[in-house]
Amino acid sequence: MIDYAAARLNMVDGQLRTNGIVDPVQVSAFMAVPRELFVPESLRGTAYVDDDLPLGNGRYLMEPLVLARLIQLAHLGEGSRVLNIGAGPGYDAAVIAQQSAAVVALESDPGLAATAHRLLRELGCGNASVVEGPLEAGHAAGAPYDAIVFGGAIEEVPDAIVRQLAGTGYIAAVVSEPERVPQATVMTRAGKVLSRRPVFDAGTHPLPGFARQPAFVF
Repeated sequence: MIDYAAARLNMVDGQLRTNGIVDPVQVSAFMAVPRELFVPESLRGTAYVDDDLPLGNGRYLMEPLVLARLIQLAHLGEGSRVLNIGAGPGYDAAVIAQQSAAVVALESDPGLAATAHRLLRELGCGNASVVEGPLEAGHAAGAPYDAIVFGGAIEEVPDAIVRQLAGTGYIAAVVSEPERVPQATVMTRAGKVLSRRPVFDAGTHPLPGFARQPAFVF
């Protein structure tokens, strides 16, 4: 019988704290959410390993440390409104909900969206709501957001999503570029222009719908 509480503590102490995740609110958030509930039953024994976990249909649950550092880059506070794009089964949103005023979990896969809705409700995350829809459109009805956190690697942020970020907000995502290792990146907005600051390498699996559009050539 696996002691998931002990595995969760080992994840926090061995993966997060040793890599600069020491804020008490953030640590408590990761301790509060049972990650094993958000993966297929056959993978529950590996729920706390430091790797992405397959969810089926080409989707993955992001590595805990990468998620923690993205949340750190998003500068969440108790009053933050957050959009979590590619929420999957809801784990990211459940963790974010512990550290913010409200989180919208956007998911395009109907099965994953249904799982997220059920698990967030069962865990009492009353400040988290699940929206089913195309990831690349974001969720304008809830904008502006103080932070936008992507649950997988992307090649670019669509303009529609940039416009949903508050003027003082942050976008945190793993960004893939041709022939380069994907990098966790924090972005801020000045008008319609995004400034980007790569922070660390992350071998995160991609989200669908965020491939870079080919440039028009005369």
